[in-house]
Amino acid sequence: MKEMYKTYKECTLSNKQLKRINQLKKESLDVEQEVCVQRARYLTEAYQEHTDEPLIKRRAYAFKNILDNIDLFIEPGQLLAGNHAASLRAASIFPEYCVNWIFEEIDQLDKRPGDRFQVSPDTRKELLEIAGWWKGKTLEDRCQATLPASVKDAYQASVLSANGNMTSGDGHIMLDFEKILHYGAQGIIDEAKDNLDALDLTVPGNHYKRIFYESVIITYEGMIDYAKRYVALAKELAAQATASEEKANYLHIADVCSHVPQYPARTFAEGVQCVWFAHLLSQIESNGHSMSFGRLDQYLYPYYKNDIETEKCTQEKATELLACLWIKAFGVVKIRPWSHTRFSGGDPTYQNLTLGGITPEGDDAVNDLTMICLDSVSLTRLTQPNVSARFNEKNPQSYLEKCVEVIRLGFGMPAMHGDHVMIPSLINRGVAPADANNYAIVGCIEPIIPGKFGYRSAGMSFTNFAKVLEITLNGGTDPRTGITLLKQDKDFASMTSTEELRKYYDAQMAYVVKTRVIGEHCIDYAIEELVPDAFCSGLIQDCLKRGKNAKEGGSVYDMVTGPETGITNVANSIAAIKKIVFEEKKLTPAELLNVLHTNFEGETGENIRRMLLNKAPKFGNDDDYVDKISSSVYLSFMKEQDRYPTTRIGRGPIGCLSYPCTATISGNVPSGLPVGASPDGRKSGEPLSEGCSPYHGTDKLGPTAVLNSIAKMPNHLITGGNLLNIRLAPSVMVSHDGIKKVMGLIQAFFAMDGWHVQFNVTSTETLLDAKKNPENYKDLVVRVAGYSALFNDLEEKTKDDIIARTEHEL
Repeated sequence: MKEMYKTYKECTLSNKQLKRINQLKKESLDVEQEVCVQRARYLTEAYQEHTDEPLIKRRAYAFKNILDNIDLFIEPGQLLAGNHAASLRAASIFPEYCVNWIFEEIDQLDKRPGDRFQVSPDTRKELLEIAGWWKGKTLEDRCQATLPASVKDAYQASVLSANGNMTSGDGHIMLDFEKILHYGAQGIIDEAKDNLDALDLTVPGNHYKRIFYESVIITYEGMIDYAKRYVALAKELAAQATASEEKANYLHIADVCSHVPQYPARTFAEGVQCVWFAHLLSQIESNGHSMSFGRLDQYLYPYYKNDIETEKCTQEKATELLACLWIKAFGVVKIRPWSHTRFSGGDPTYQNLTLGGITPEGDDAVNDLTMICLDSVSLTRLTQPNVSARFNEKNPQSYLEKCVEVIRLGFGMPAMHGDHVMIPSLINRGVAPADANNYAIVGCIEPIIPGKFGYRSAGMSFTNFAKVLEITLNGGTDPRTGITLLKQDKDFASMTSTEELRKYYDAQMAYVVKTRVIGEHCIDYAIEELVPDAFCSGLIQDCLKRGKNAKEGGSVYDMVTGPETGITNVANSIAAIKKIVFEEKKLTPAELLNVLHTNFEGETGENIRRMLLNKAPKFGNDDDYVDKISSSVYLSFMKEQDRYPTTRIGRGPIGCLSYPCTATISGNVPSGLPVGASPDGRKSGEPLSEGCSPYHGTDKLGPTAVLNSIAKMPNHLITGGNLLNIRLAPSVMVSHDGIKKVMGLIQAFFAMDGWHVQFNVTSTETLLDAKKNPENYKDLVVRVAGYSALFNDLEEKTKDDIIARTEHEL
């Protein structure tokens, strides 16, 4: 399909177009984030009115009630309609998931260390009344009532965390955008009605299918009515407009929304608006994050190509429209309990956009729209969308060069992903080859099949490897809480070899994985029962075919993942124990355990810490001594994980399995808080390593050595994605020669079976100055983990964590 990439040219938007984009961006950045109560109001109103209905239908009525009543607005100059809340960058509340945090935190939301929100007195009063009605009825309430004591102990001991699931639901899904583009909402309604009419209600199980189909119809009727409300608003605003251009813009929005999403899209402008409506409404229905755009450069390309050929659109107009789409995506804001927020600092919504790669047939997929997407995100430079670029050996070098040129701008995107590893990995998990070729990234770095995976393909539970090691060293008991997980007959002081330590560690990890699965099953069943989503399921294959929502097993594939955090800390710690304690005998096991308990206090403790930190091998330096330990530790986890299916097993989907992932978001910072001093020289409470990246400051031999260490990991088995952050000095890519070097670095890494790498290209000096003078850096975007965030929105500990990462030269 090389002929696809033929009309793109480097172009400059007009001053008028640039002014539109800059004004919309500035308005979004300058607005003070606030809490919006309207979704909670209209949801609760419908729940109270439809108490006799099954929950999925009750939620469908609630969804439609929100769309019918929430206040609408269209930003002056914006080319698209549709907003997540009743005002710009306001955060809606989802009380059906959790309300306890509202009582505890509502008066502190504007005082948080990061992710702050204003709450008006009227909003506060109404929200507390709504939360009072929901108390005892939420997803979190059900989970807490059904979780076994062993799982709660594991959560309290911080070896596991599932706050996000219990307080925010699933997310991590990608709709079948091609379906809504080709058939429209009316086509989905007609399909549901046809399936409904064909049901024989004497057949067991068809009663539940009937309720599902009726619920889908209600939600898509709500979608159509929502768009019609925007038609009326746009016409009203056009009538009030005094400038001819402003009037024409509103009338154009009215014209587009009168056709989509109800009917199939005919033009590129209709296609973008249709995609935005579907994407937006999935985030109004559910509180889960990481609802992603998928391969937009593929499914919207035919509309762009046709419009170019018929002169209905230009490259400049398409770039401008996509920039408006990204600003819209930036307007989706989620508010979370602080316990969850710390794991995802900086207000991320992880709305991933996947570019490049190959087609389902195996041909080069890079086209004109791929390049235009890169141009458009380089204009907005916001945290959304979270851009991922697939790279395949069939892709042109000009595409890779464009990616690196965008990376050079310093907002952490695009993240680079290698097809060479992931396509075979997905096929090995049971994904059809054509589907594997068509994978896209959801959330941070997690690959899924667009429109065919069910909910929560990522982020089921955080597993804290460093905490598991600490508990192992202390005989199976957490020294912080006194909770015992798997009781051991000895602690580290009585162990005589690294092999013995690994025996106890592996047994402890097996117990943790089993406990994790039990917790996930409890949460899954609660989500399935209490918050089923009909709208989203209407755009997931094969939900309508099976008459099941996504959580019941309606999707084609069901594959979920972690993530896992602190793997590098454990590898470095075991390497230090092996070398310093058992090989060189510079410390006894008892001496090491004692100095860990005292957090390296005193001069002797500090000398020991420096020895552990500087005299033992560290992951990220291309040293097999520790690199092999890293792989071995992770393989031990994978062996246990492979034993357990998901709750959808036997209900239709292919797979029903879990696989590993290191997309830790900003969770490495709070995950380190409950972990005491570790044998790698890390002090108590300090952050853990993020993703599979080297621990801060321990990668001494440059980025090539880092990539070599990562390439030795079992990347083909880490199907959920293996996250690597690298900080490059801005000077690296000042010249064309520097860009070529980074291109070569990426290609060499992928050739060695590396899977993912992303770059921060912001100097330490800039970051330190931004801490001191935040008012001068309102639009500074940095790469946190698998996502980018506004630096000013991060709490201080996360800012410091980013600054502490090694800054590399080439």
